Amino acid sequence: MDVMGDKATLFETGRFVQPSGEEAEADPDVDETGEAAEEVRLRLAADAGDVEAASVLGALLLRRADLDGAEPHLRAATAAGDRAAANNLGVLLHQRGYADEAAGWWRIAAVAGSAAAAHALGRHHRERGDEPAAEYWLRQSAEQGHVLGAYALADLLEHRGDDGAEQWMRVAAERGHREAAYRLARALDRRAAERGALERGAADGAEPGRAGRTAGTPGAGTGATGAADRTAAGRRTGAVRDAGPRSGTGLGVPPAEEAEQWYRQAAARGHRRAALHLGAILERRGELKEAGRWYLTSAKDGEARAACALGFLLRDAGDTENAAVWWLRAAQDGDGNAANALGALHAERGQPQTAERWYRAALDAGDVNGAYNLGLLCAEQGRTPQAELWYRHAAYAGHREAANALAILLLQGGDTTGAEPWFSKAAEAGSVDAAFNLGILYAGRGEDAAALRWYERAAAAGHTEAALQVGIARLRDGDEQDAELHLRCAAGGGSAEAAYRLATVLDARRPRPSAHELGEVAHEKTECEEWYERAASQGHRRAQVRVGMLAAARGDVVEAARWYRLAAEAGSRNGAFNLGLLLVREGSEPEAVLWWTRAAREGHGRAALRLALVYARRGELDEGQRWADRAVTLGPAEVAERAARLRDALRQELTA
Repeated sequence: MDVMGDKATLFETGRFVQPSGEEAEADPDVDETGEAAEEVRLRLAADAGDVEAASVLGALLLRRADLDGAEPHLRAATAAGDRAAANNLGVLLHQRGYADEAAGWWRIAAVAGSAAAAHALGRHHRERGDEPAAEYWLRQSAEQGHVLGAYALADLLEHRGDDGAEQWMRVAAERGHREAAYRLARALDRRAAERGALERGAADGAEPGRAGRTAGTPGAGTGATGAADRTAAGRRTGAVRDAGPRSGTGLGVPPAEEAEQWYRQAAARGHRRAALHLGAILERRGELKEAGRWYLTSAKDGEARAACALGFLLRDAGDTENAAVWWLRAAQDGDGNAANALGALHAERGQPQTAERWYRAALDAGDVNGAYNLGLLCAEQGRTPQAELWYRHAAYAGHREAANALAILLLQGGDTTGAEPWFSKAAEAGSVDAAFNLGILYAGRGEDAAALRWYERAAAAGHTEAALQVGIARLRDGDEQDAELHLRCAAGGGSAEAAYRLATVLDARRPRPSAHELGEVAHEKTECEEWYERAASQGHRRAQVRVGMLAAARGDVVEAARWYRLAAEAGSRNGAFNLGLLLVREGSEPEAVLWWTRAAREGHGRAALRLALVYARRGELDEGQRWADRAVTLGPAEVAERAARLRDALRQELTA
């Protein structure tokens, strides 16, 4: 029992003091000789009737596991009324297997005021299922300052869901009980998580329309298969770390800080799980060196999760070789997360067979991510039937990304009916990608209202493309203010299309400059120009053309030409046409003709008209007439009208 684990608990007195470890290390012979001499002295005193000596001698022999030698001395001291001897006699009898007789002696010692005996008696009653009696004696022990009694009482109260558990757990922790410190920190974490959930619920209640404000409609060029497939294929599971502590509560101390303090106290006393959680707190805070030290301490003590977390820390620092060492150690200890990480590492190195072996090991360890990763691996190798089997395995186990990936696989095979329920299951489980894909699926059927609901859901969870679709829908409905909010979210998330559309919204609000201002130097860029430039820098062709136009309006021909050229080279008809206009102004008509030709072949009517005029001026009437015909076909109306007049004139010239 724990009663034997602490010298103070066993002896209840400072009468017997062993030499320190330092002294023993310095001169072992002195220690042994001194202890032998002390034992001789105690035996002589006990034989002479010294009760105290008999009690201490019995405790000494009991600690050596000399039960036969200890028992007569303890019984003699107990008969003389020594409560420490009564407690230790109970310990001896408990070790012999006489639990009921041991309890009798503990009761005698506890009634006499022994906190250690009260603790042992409380433990005895709890093992027998008599919780009221256990609580009574454990409370007696705890109230006398016995740290193990306080911890055992807290454990009993926590088991019953009693609010007083934390008080006694805190008492034990404050007196140095490491498990109590750890469990107190975990209790504070749970309370903080509940409080956070309540606060989030209150925030949602304060703004009931907020979540429903993110809706969307299908956008051109967006497909459920492509968007979600990129997400599924690019995300290997197996890097999920222990969430660790989030916050705590205490008197005058911020909750998170108090939880951290207790984790630190327990970790400093060698509690490996506390060291793991402390490492997680420090890692989230960016204190990676100290986090690594605690992970290492915990991992060396045999905590597989700490070894796994240390591996991720090393990988993030670029040390994949040592990361693999710690992952291997954790995986061999049965950590499925580490096995998945090893699988992903070997997959990245082009070793699919080894990767598959580790994914299977993760699955054998009970980590369903292993099945999902096996599905990804098979899909990458073109083994579609096997990929579907593994996705189904993980999806039926509740893996939401596997459900999403399975739906994509079915959709690619033309099974829309089979795909939809899996998208729904994944989305309902919280998969943002699945919610977005459902939106696209419904939009493709023309069910815009249903699509909008799923776009809203995905956008509310931070999905960039979904937020873009919401913004487009709001613009179409005339809700410019809400559209702007969603476009800002999508643009901030990196969507070039959203940045361009946001810029057009802001641009439409600007007062148009008068004609005489077009050549003036701008003093400061407006917000819409900044968004145009962000989209342009991301390769958005229409934004590049617009940035070029703004530069031309400022008189910056070089900058305008740069943006027009980028757009034109990327296939923009307007970029090619505008670049041609600039080149003509700069006297480079031959190059301008090349760009106008490219634009006209892509369907730009104004470029075709310009070509017709150039060739007519050069006297190449047949070529001019051909481009004029093209311009009439392409339009728009005013271009077609001018091109028709030019074509007729060239025809008359040719027949004259």
